[in-house]
Amino acid sequence: MIDNTLIFPVIVHLFTAIVQLFFWRKTVAQRIVSITGSLIAMLLATRLFTAVWNDGIRTMQAAGWDAPFGITFVADVFSSTMVLLTSFSGLAVSIYSATGVARGRMLYGYFPIFHFLLMGLNGAFLTGDIFNLYVWFEVIIIASFVLMTLGGRKAQIEGAVKYMAMNILASTFFLTGIGILYGITGTLNMADLSLKIAALENRKLVDLTASFFIIGFGIKSAVFPLYFWLPSSYHTPPSAVAAVFGGLLTKVGIYALFRVFTLIFIPDDFLATLLVILAIFTILTGTFGAVIKNNIRRVFSYLIVCHIGFMLGGLGMYSEIALTGALLYLFHDIMVKTNIFLIAGLIRKLRGTMNMDKLGGLYAEYPLLSLVMALVLFSLVGVPPLSGFWPKIYLFEAGFMDGQYALVAAIIVGSFATLYVIAKLWAKVFWKDQPDAPDGETPADEFKPLNPFRKSLLVVPIVFLAAITLYIGLAAENVAAVAKHIAHEMKDISPYIEAVLGPNVSP
Repeated sequence: MIDNTLIFPVIVHLFTAIVQLFFWRKTVAQRIVSITGSLIAMLLATRLFTAVWNDGIRTMQAAGWDAPFGITFVADVFSSTMVLLTSFSGLAVSIYSATGVARGRMLYGYFPIFHFLLMGLNGAFLTGDIFNLYVWFEVIIIASFVLMTLGGRKAQIEGAVKYMAMNILASTFFLTGIGILYGITGTLNMADLSLKIAALENRKLVDLTASFFIIGFGIKSAVFPLYFWLPSSYHTPPSAVAAVFGGLLTKVGIYALFRVFTLIFIPDDFLATLLVILAIFTILTGTFGAVIKNNIRRVFSYLIVCHIGFMLGGLGMYSEIALTGALLYLFHDIMVKTNIFLIAGLIRKLRGTMNMDKLGGLYAEYPLLSLVMALVLFSLVGVPPLSGFWPKIYLFEAGFMDGQYALVAAIIVGSFATLYVIAKLWAKVFWKDQPDAPDGETPADEFKPLNPFRKSLLVVPIVFLAAITLYIGLAAENVAAVAKHIAHEMKDISPYIEAVLGPNVSP
């Protein structure tokens, strides 16, 4: 079904960013415009998801050029769900940023760049053209690099250099893969590529081309062995920026892997084995990194790497059950990872540090707030019946059915390591007494002096995302129905191809 309104979630962030440019020195106006734009984007994303769920796949042909010759935008259940989850994270971070980001950073364009980043994310989710996906990735990289360097501290610049260098490398592999793909098929439309790649007899050439995409998307997703840039970068920017990065930037790489390797390069034995091996090593390396770190944001950064492996393993097994589990984990992870970085920022406001050895006593001083944080942290662990528990059931079932015992063992190790890390964090940060500061100095509490309204701007986004996480866990059958629908569409791509190329074209 043709629906030109599916591009509205992209356009609303573009216009929000442009409007904010007229209020360059007026940060209060920028905050109001940002929250308003994010709220409108969430309403549009909800409308898009509802329309796609009820009426089927929506398409838009840019400038009226029919597929496969023009640029196609496609909203299926997968892409519309990602746009919806992005809108939830975007609204939460927008509200949090109104107090959590320093005014100096706002004066250097924080809010316009933030909305350009969200625009790029939505564009990447909705595009049906492989080169257009590359273009949106470049928009994301440019915006994220600016956000990472705002403030100009030495640690930020150092982290940003690593981040940019690895993303340029990823883009080089991605663009090279696109060039080879166009050379052997003569098309860039993803639905058309699906048909033409399936018809190619030289499967070794197809696997070689697919390897370029695995490397390109793998770097962006922080997959072993090219994940080291993430823990070196994500602890340096403000917590609001780190929340967007942790919740969404690695996930757009995972989205691209799922889209390309279920639509264009259907995993054969070689690709499936490669993806499972990468998943195992990604889980284990992320696990080891998280266990030895003592800074909250560094711990969370390594947990991002660890849990990326869970999703990659589901793709590698490539059964409907495995894909359902991986998608469920993806939905859960976007909400939780966004929230834990917001929580890390709030802890810094409360205690002035993120070093766990210097923290303590939060539960005694802020019991209700601590319980909300506990809900998020133990959802991350996967304590039943919270949101992180249900995806693992699907992944374990798929792993045993497929004989992937090494992957199952890696997921178990990653799960217990996450439990250990979060239990240690809870004990040190919330449960034990706060240690005495050296030389009698008392750590600054930047939260208490705030007025109730500014406090609410920090707390409400955490509660909002925690409520969504709680819904994913307690209403898992509803979210699983969405994940199963998407997994079925990944295994049966004919509806996607017919929606883009017409009813007379079939795989």
